[in-house]
Amino acid sequence: MSPTSQSPILPADPDQRLIEVIADAITDAGGWLGFDRFMALALYSPSLGYYANDSRKFGLMPSGGSDFVTAPELSPRFGQTLARQVGQALQATGTHEVWEFGAGSGALAQQVLAALGEQVQRYTIVDLSGSLQARQRELLAAYGDRVQWVSELPAQMRGVVLGNEVLDAMPVKLLVRLGGQWHERGVALHDGRFTWADQPTPLRPPVEIDSDHDYLTEIHPEAEGFVRTLADRLVQGAALFIDYGFPEAEYYHPQRHMGTVMCHRAHQSDADPLADVGLKDITAHVNFTGIALAAQEASLQVLGYTSQGRFLLNCGVVDGMEGASPAERSMVQKLINEHEMGELFKVIAFGAKDSLAWEPLGFCAGDRTHTL
Repeated sequence: MSPTSQSPILPADPDQRLIEVIADAITDAGGWLGFDRFMALALYSPSLGYYANDSRKFGLMPSGGSDFVTAPELSPRFGQTLARQVGQALQATGTHEVWEFGAGSGALAQQVLAALGEQVQRYTIVDLSGSLQARQRELLAAYGDRVQWVSELPAQMRGVVLGNEVLDAMPVKLLVRLGGQWHERGVALHDGRFTWADQPTPLRPPVEIDSDHDYLTEIHPEAEGFVRTLADRLVQGAALFIDYGFPEAEYYHPQRHMGTVMCHRAHQSDADPLADVGLKDITAHVNFTGIALAAQEASLQVLGYTSQGRFLLNCGVVDGMEGASPAERSMVQKLINEHEMGELFKVIAFGAKDSLAWEPLGFCAGDRTHTL
């Protein structure tokens, strides 16, 4: 992401309307748009953005038209295992409802509902994508009125909140240090193309970068604001978020000088969010320290933080696998192995303010809360 790099404004197989929406936003903003706003428009513009259009997105193979796979599509054991933690949380907090943000294909909801049965009296999905909602409704039709969809949060929530690969899709601000001076990186138009443009800014990463070389990184005000809103609404229950990312000391390590923004399309990744806008996912790794601090400042309790692999092992993901097929074993290994999803992905849990203390199963060994 050099300051002078630029990508064609017309992507392959373009949806020109989304391009025009973003171009108009840049013009209306005086010729420069912060990357967080650009990312929000590229992903969430109604009916046009990546998560709002009709592309398939989730699936095991690109031949089916999908762009990436998440843990619930890899193996039903992911949701079945997570359900053990959800069930314990429901019992410990005296609640009977699950709230899932960004339910994707609906696979995780199906797995949790099948595993917990009547312990979940209602499963509420918060998803802004009409096309994904349609896919979820079809998959979950057998559960009838126990599953419902909402587009905004009520004033009060009770239950267990789930978010699998939700925080990474929330827009981020880009900060770049050039010649010792910090700038906010945004998007401009130049000769009919989206191009990077930097402006001096008082914004800084949450920690000092111990070096003097040029450095690109992100800050996450939207994800942290989301957690504060959740803390305000969750009056009884717990929340579990699974995503890829690092604690602050690793996130802002001097060697991580190229940032973490990545794009995904047809099960391939690239680092150019200005190309093929609306046709691919745009994500950034999660700063789990920032998420935990935002939660604590809003009176949520941090119940645990660990790797996905350790969490799933604690919850018994390998129990009863003696007769599993080689294919099933292989998928479970992808979920827990350090060189696959097991280490890059983390799990963090929060308890509602003023809730009684309890010890979540998923963090009984290998809790890393002290590293946040």
